[in-house]
Amino acid sequence: MTLLERLKTDILTADGAMGTLLYSYGIDFCYEELNVEKPEVIEKIHEEYIAAGADIIQTNTYGANALKLSRYSMQNRVKEFNTAAMDIAKRAAARRGQYVLGTIGGLRGIRKSDASLQEVLHIVHEQADALLSGDPDGLLLETYYDFEELTTVVEALKKLTDVPIIAQVSMEEPGILQNGLVLNEALHRLSDLGADVVGVNCRLGPYHTIQAFEKVNLTDGLLLSAAPNASLLDVEDGRIVYSSEADYFGKAAALLRDEGVRLIGGCCGTTPKHIAAVKKQLAGLKPVTKKEVKSQKPIVIRDAEPALFEPIHEKAKRERTVIVELDTPRHLETEAYIEGAKQLHNAGVDAVTMADNSLASPRISNMAMGSILKQQHAIRPLVHLTCRDHNLIGLQSHLMGLDTLGIHDILAVTGDPTKVGDFPGAASVYDVSSLELIQLIKQLNVGISFSGKPLRKKAKFSVAAAFNPNVRVLDRAVKRLEKKIECGADYFITQPVYTKEKIEEIYEATKHLDTPIFIGIMPLTNIRNAEFLHHEVPGIKLSEDVLARMRDCGDDRERATAEGIAISKELIDTAAKLFNGIYIITPFLRYDMSLELIKHIQLLDGKKEREFVHAETSY
Repeated sequence: MTLLERLKTDILTADGAMGTLLYSYGIDFCYEELNVEKPEVIEKIHEEYIAAGADIIQTNTYGANALKLSRYSMQNRVKEFNTAAMDIAKRAAARRGQYVLGTIGGLRGIRKSDASLQEVLHIVHEQADALLSGDPDGLLLETYYDFEELTTVVEALKKLTDVPIIAQVSMEEPGILQNGLVLNEALHRLSDLGADVVGVNCRLGPYHTIQAFEKVNLTDGLLLSAAPNASLLDVEDGRIVYSSEADYFGKAAALLRDEGVRLIGGCCGTTPKHIAAVKKQLAGLKPVTKKEVKSQKPIVIRDAEPALFEPIHEKAKRERTVIVELDTPRHLETEAYIEGAKQLHNAGVDAVTMADNSLASPRISNMAMGSILKQQHAIRPLVHLTCRDHNLIGLQSHLMGLDTLGIHDILAVTGDPTKVGDFPGAASVYDVSSLELIQLIKQLNVGISFSGKPLRKKAKFSVAAAFNPNVRVLDRAVKRLEKKIECGADYFITQPVYTKEKIEEIYEATKHLDTPIFIGIMPLTNIRNAEFLHHEVPGIKLSEDVLARMRDCGDDRERATAEGIAISKELIDTAAKLFNGIYIITPFLRYDMSLELIKHIQLLDGKKEREFVHAETSY
């Protein structure tokens, strides 16, 4: 009898975790390599699960794809590892007639940039071809956090093979996928696409998995599967552990059966003891075909409050818009900084923008300073947010805090590596890149958290992205811009540009885009500053003419300041003809230089010069 025929009439028990047992054995290298190097170890685990009562075992191929094997420089051994794994599982199952599933693990989590859908299809096809050559009883798609990836893979495999497809999503919140889709809808969509069995695995323990299935409707022909983790994980003496007892897990299996689940196994933390408990609890039980689905109160996601300011990108589409960067201090004296921000605001800038520990050196939090400027001085802050300093938890918390403070202008950047900063031994997080961060911020704008959980209210962030045009091949940089636009970027802020020719080149390369671009202008203060930027700061290059002009100023501070301003004015003259957005970067809190450039822009635009005071500053 085929696997699907059995599932129509019986509840079947699947095996548990493979990696958990290998981890407990002290194995800390590529698990899939064991299919070739130590097949007896894998076969022994299969036999233990079979002895525990598993009706179904899965191949040791969760990570046997080119992307994951590339971590070990083994990407060329996909066919070898998958065919060996199938041979081992088939050999173990032949003794008692168990079904064998060829396992294909998900590739993408939060980071969609880990693999494009085109790359996913190529990788999955390669692995599936190897597994199918061993004649499995089905293919198991497990631990898919990205629903778009899973639906794409299901559609592709249905065209490739007639063997049953078991498609399992992984939830970060009970009953809700990462993209905010509820589990009930997700499972029915997968079934409609042709998946023969649909369900969940990993991430959550039995309690939350049962809770999720309570809201899943049973319909004719819908076959459900579940493989929860043993429990929520813990760490003891640096090792990951799961505290769930086998009997508890077995009782949970019976409750999953009550929710209509027919294929029940285990994921992380489960062992043959857990599967034996499942088998014992399910003995003599038949599938549930009807159940009462728990009603749930609809979650209302409120609209964001009306914006206090017009979004920067909207204004920049229509008319001249000027933002000025004034980075927060590296020390705790803030008086000069606040005075500078006030003068810039009085001069008419649209926003004061603050980096997030630029060059990986600690400064006063731009969230704190932005709040002070907004609340106490009515100054509009535009804060940068790096992926370097915050994990996903910190990023979401930070953004929720910014929204609560009414700070909605964000520049999403990956961030300079810590090695260039004051603490070269500090860790860089990089849970996501700037592309994913942009997407996640836009997800908050529809009221959905990073994990898919409703936030009950929409945020209203306007998201800028960085653009470095100081590259040899500008077309490649523009391609990246286009990717950021697809992710939701509202406008772009460039690195400082130091030649009129580069500004014109940027215009020609980007004139097909509707997304506003703010051209970065940073006045030079002296030749040492110029040479440091040119030779040592990533993404900034000066022309020989600019370097020569600054060099000619020697040690004359006033002359160097005047020359730096003159160079910037010339660049602004060109930029203002081609772009509405101007981004002035204030060097060393020299806001007097930025004020000169603001006045120049206003005169160019024919506006009456605002009255403002040039304050002396300490450098």
